[in-house]
Amino acid sequence: MNSVKIGLLGLGTVGGGTVNVLKRNAAEITRRAGCNIEVISASARDLTKPRICDTAGIELTTQAAEIVENPDVNIVVELIGGDTLAHEMVMRAIANGKHVVTANKALIAKHGNEIFAAAQKQGVIVAFEAAVAGGIPIIKAIREGLAGNHIEWLAGIINGTGNFILTEMRDKGRDFEDVLAEAQSLGYAEADPTFDVEGIDAAHKLTILASIAFGIPLQFEKAFTEGITKITREDVEYAEELGYRIKHLGVSRRTDSGIELRVHPTLIPEKRLIANVDGVMNAVLVQGDAVGPTLYYGAGAGADATASAVVADIIDIARVLTAEPSHRVPYLAFQPDQMADTPILPMEEVVTAYYLRMSVIDNPGVLAEITRILGESTISIEAMIQKAGKSEGDVVPLILMTHEVKEGLMNQAINAIEKLDAIQGEIARIRVESLE
Repeated sequence: MNSVKIGLLGLGTVGGGTVNVLKRNAAEITRRAGCNIEVISASARDLTKPRICDTAGIELTTQAAEIVENPDVNIVVELIGGDTLAHEMVMRAIANGKHVVTANKALIAKHGNEIFAAAQKQGVIVAFEAAVAGGIPIIKAIREGLAGNHIEWLAGIINGTGNFILTEMRDKGRDFEDVLAEAQSLGYAEADPTFDVEGIDAAHKLTILASIAFGIPLQFEKAFTEGITKITREDVEYAEELGYRIKHLGVSRRTDSGIELRVHPTLIPEKRLIANVDGVMNAVLVQGDAVGPTLYYGAGAGADATASAVVADIIDIARVLTAEPSHRVPYLAFQPDQMADTPILPMEEVVTAYYLRMSVIDNPGVLAEITRILGESTISIEAMIQKAGKSEGDVVPLILMTHEVKEGLMNQAINAIEKLDAIQGEIARIRVESLE
């Protein structure tokens, strides 16, 4: 039986998990792929470091370039992360006529257009299922399973660290900084957690999903990102009181004016299934015109979960190694010459509802002044929580839920309200999505 030979770039958590899955399920994988799949070489920065996998029979090196130049390697699996060395090695692998599997969301989101163009020219495959939502086969689902649908919108909890933090804040009444420290101690968050808590990691993933869903080029630089660092215990409690839960959501929606591409804290009705995705788990909700809403749920990270997606990509490539390039599934779902130039919608043009929390001096007429400003911006109030002070002049929280309005109008209203003498500090704003 023929053998497909793999070269691994990176032998950390996901790389070790990939070796384990390939060895543990070798017989089943061979039955599915129609050929043997074996890892013949792997690179790592430190060859003395303990591994989670058995490296017997695998040639180890500290030089990633040796693998991409090895004529015996059929598929290069890039698991080193980042978008510098990884970018260079992937482009060299493609130039050498090798197929590529990657779990690198930053690489695809920032350089995918260039990578796919080079791969198409060389007639090789670049597969990246593991780049979004770990072991959840969401890319295959949208690209192939929902290929007959006009995708209307998608929304996802696609960063487990942020979801863990918000879940702990809600369930245990803890503060953000306290839970972040625990997430770091558990290994869910890096020493520098910026990519996770500020939405950058989720924006990388959302950029990829939007491209596949709507047939547009990858445009990470146009994604709107807002983190969860300003979410307070009180926000979580007030959201619950209003019948909502706060999730760090990635949202992309097709509109008449363009494509929304945004990551931010979001209030979701507590009865929605996605609102009940807790801990480090991921979930993506996709709305198609034919199928309606479909929800994809599972582990968004971890050695075996991510390796599951990596190995699935390897099997896919092994199955079609002899197929004509024109018969393969397009990298971004749509034929390369059919990608649309639909613009990404500026955040000021996005229409959504809002949760507003402000600290107000409890004096007569203040609420009337606030509602007047909102009315002038055509913003109507759906619900309100007003906490009374013990005496006139106390500073109390005022929480408002609005109906849908353009972000630009809400920005104007917030700026005007914050100038009122009765308003103390900045107004906290969280967007609201019904996901119906």
